[in-house]
Amino acid sequence: MPDQPQPDSTTELPVMAQPYVPPAHVGPRAHMTLLRLSDPLLWLVRGARDLQAHPGIALFYGLCFWCMAQVLSLVFKHKPEFTLSMVSGCLLVGPFLAMGLYEVSRRRALGQQPDMGSSFTCWDGHIKSMAMLVLVLMVLELLWGRASLVVFAVFFNTGMPSTTGVIQAIFNPENLDFVMVYLFVGGLFATLVFAISVVSIPMILDRDTDAITAGITSARVVFSEPAVMVFWGFLLSVLVILALMPWALGIIVVGPWLGHASWHAYQGTVSWEENAE
Repeated sequence: MPDQPQPDSTTELPVMAQPYVPPAHVGPRAHMTLLRLSDPLLWLVRGARDLQAHPGIALFYGLCFWCMAQVLSLVFKHKPEFTLSMVSGCLLVGPFLAMGLYEVSRRRALGQQPDMGSSFTCWDGHIKSMAMLVLVLMVLELLWGRASLVVFAVFFNTGMPSTTGVIQAIFNPENLDFVMVYLFVGGLFATLVFAISVVSIPMILDRDTDAITAGITSARVVFSEPAVMVFWGFLLSVLVILALMPWALGIIVVGPWLGHASWHAYQGTVSWEENAE
């Protein structure tokens, strides 16, 4: 059998004539603003001013929030394993419903007169970016729900407990390991959803950016100022939980209030540096 030709060890690999240089950044650059721990309270104050300036628009969206909470409550009433997912569902759908509120706050900041029509049409030109962001968050929601099912299946191999059974299980000292795992899994997914969405939707409305850039910028905000953003997330969670009791009537006011405040959270955390000519 003839010998196979041996590769020439002296053969050189092709070399580029010039090293690769990435293209220059196009568009304004986003910079993270240095925050104080008290800034979330300032965002709430500014959000309250926007709500008071346009109570009619706020009432309409507040009723939408209330109807959404009622529908989600009925859907998941007999599925206690989706308890955290139900809460996250409100936090997921809420920002998209609040986009009209972001538009009101945006116009007020620009010195323009907000109206109901402009809050309805603010979606124009942002459908593709919003749809991509919705898709990413929906995947996270589905994974969250599946992970919750796995946790219940591991700790309750006799079948899914009723809603009363879940409450008893949570407050039963013998089920501390279940509570810790359930909260850990829920907290992990809640952090991901919060990090991706906390300022991404206002950013899409303000800068007409793509969903990936908005989500990455939102995550940068959270991880660059973790203490302040954890405090902001804590305030949002507490206010939403209080608003859901009783019969979720408080969400009629709290929902629009947090919507306006979320716009000011975006304005307070992200600054833009225009490219020099």
